[in-house]
Amino acid sequence: MNLVFPHTFVPWFRAVAPYMHAYRGKTFVVAMAGELIAAGKLNAFVQDLAIMHAIGIRLVLVHGFRPQVNEQLAAKGHVSRFSHGLRITDEVALDAAQEAAGQLRFEIEAAFSQGLPNTPMANATVRLVSGNFLTARPVGIVDGVDFRHSGLVRRVDAVGIRRAVDGGALALLSPFGFSPTGEAFNLTMEDVATSTAIALQADKLLFLTEVPGIRETPDDPESAIDTELALADAKKLLAALPSPTQPNDAAFYLQHCIRACEGGVERSHILPFATDGALLLEVFTHDGIGTMVVDEKLESLREAGADDVGGILQLIEPFERDGTLVRRERTEIERDIANYTVIEHDGIIFGCAALYPYPEARTGEMAALTVSPQVQGQGDGERILKRIEQRARSLGLDSIFVLTTRTMHWFLRRGFVQVDPERLPEARKRKYNWDRRSQVLVKRLG
Repeated sequence: MNLVFPHTFVPWFRAVAPYMHAYRGKTFVVAMAGELIAAGKLNAFVQDLAIMHAIGIRLVLVHGFRPQVNEQLAAKGHVSRFSHGLRITDEVALDAAQEAAGQLRFEIEAAFSQGLPNTPMANATVRLVSGNFLTARPVGIVDGVDFRHSGLVRRVDAVGIRRAVDGGALALLSPFGFSPTGEAFNLTMEDVATSTAIALQADKLLFLTEVPGIRETPDDPESAIDTELALADAKKLLAALPSPTQPNDAAFYLQHCIRACEGGVERSHILPFATDGALLLEVFTHDGIGTMVVDEKLESLREAGADDVGGILQLIEPFERDGTLVRRERTEIERDIANYTVIEHDGIIFGCAALYPYPEARTGEMAALTVSPQVQGQGDGERILKRIEQRARSLGLDSIFVLTTRTMHWFLRRGFVQVDPERLPEARKRKYNWDRRSQVLVKRLG
């Protein structure tokens, strides 16, 4: 019997809710290596995709079939041949690829057709749409190597794919394309996924791969995973790495992520399929689990605008409910939104504070300083404080003050000193709640 513990489930579900709101209606291209299926991970992976589909994410699924083709060739007594990181697809390999693709499509459709009680697929209805969405061209002869029926993506039918996903279906693409004359070409999952994400201008491209991501020290298998790489940094790293020849080479998936970002896909991810729920962990948690390549740093510290009112309310509501913060009505935040500074990550607000200046007293109040419990301890509070101090200095203020009932020590460690409430500016003293007995702390601005 599954037990639900409200004290853990409810906060978790509320923490996930902002991502649900942010990603509804967005388009994700998800590419799974054939090794994922060979490892027996397909059913769990499909269940995670069904959850994402249920909350309104438009999904395009691209499958690989490298190990399955190798298996087919071995059964035929034929040797797999590769060059420049690509399969040389002769007639036998083309037949093997077609057989493998057909079998995998059958398995994927069967997985999405599950509806067993007590599983994430219960009551799920996910329709798959596949077809000749890809036009291909031959790789040709490279450095004297004839790649025969190996191809590259020439064009993606973005209109057809959009029509499918806008209608509520999940688009399924196999690594096959056809020339205008009807000739079949064996493509790579990575090329298909990247080209499709660019053609759709997808919001995310996610590779479920054999590798856990890009390590901070690529040649050290024990070093930590770099969870976020700016595009410029990713390009520098790729230039310093050896040219990839195998999927487990550090640069293999990185090159496709860079190409996607340069083509207009803001976020490209490399995730380990070996980790159960890797897709959900990457999409619905702050730091994710793999490596994300972005064309700019996603976390931004900025002044708030009208569109941020809802996010600020959602952030501060739990702290108002437990008494840490004084309750603020939506109309009050809307009126004072220009006073707020926010930290935003991937479209979701994780921290905020407001500055209310009292020019006659050359001071200002920092109010509603809040950091989401998901990211506390990572320095966001200090970053917001520094930005508020900068804003105060730019207004010609000599100090800032805060009123708090529970977090005095945090402010004391950051240069504030406690003073008597009588030291408040007259305008603020008239609004001071003597019953709440908030402590007043002041910091001089150097």
